[in-house]
Amino acid sequence: MSEIKIGRIVMGRFTTNCYFVYRDDLKEAVVIDPADSGDYLYEALTGKGFKVVGILLTHGHFDHIYGVEDLRKLAGVKVYAYQGEEDLLGDMELNCSASVGRPKQIEADVLLRDGEEIELGGIKIKTIHTPGHTSGSACFYIEEAGFLLAGDTLFNLSVGRSDLPTGNGPVLERSVREKLFTLPDDTKVYPGHGDSTTIGFEKENNPFF
Repeated sequence: MSEIKIGRIVMGRFTTNCYFVYRDDLKEAVVIDPADSGDYLYEALTGKGFKVVGILLTHGHFDHIYGVEDLRKLAGVKVYAYQGEEDLLGDMELNCSASVGRPKQIEADVLLRDGEEIELGGIKIKTIHTPGHTSGSACFYIEEAGFLLAGDTLFNLSVGRSDLPTGNGPVLERSVREKLFTLPDDTKVYPGHGDSTTIGFEKENNPFF
């Protein structure tokens, strides 16, 4: 099979990483966390010959969802999120969009279970429920490529904050230790903000562990 590749577009005032993954022969893009300007994302991707085939959300905070509605409408695709995050997605207080003066509520089309595997664009993607940053935070693991889309659960030498609604620090640390640090050390971690890293590097160097 052809190689799975990943691209990144940094968006919004909180410099959120919006990723898209695809097989290089198909150019069917799965978009992860369209942070803002869904119309721009659509035009940028289609202008490069990509067809958007799905939207995945690692969690429901405002800085990861502002581009969802426009991209979903323009591409005519479904939005996927973990089944425990629907309340936060639909509540402008819980997702903190009201506090930044740009209220937003969205609804996922498909709610995923922990461990559930879906296939989009010829890519198998596994949902890993990683509560702590929010109660319904999830990471998406592409075993074939050795990619982990980590959202705001695990960063390069850091972890996500846990002081926002539904967050919990000890639960977050347990999610990383028990669910992410069990992945192969060479797994490439693509976080919601900042630079990429690997599971092995974080196990050895992350000050939170």
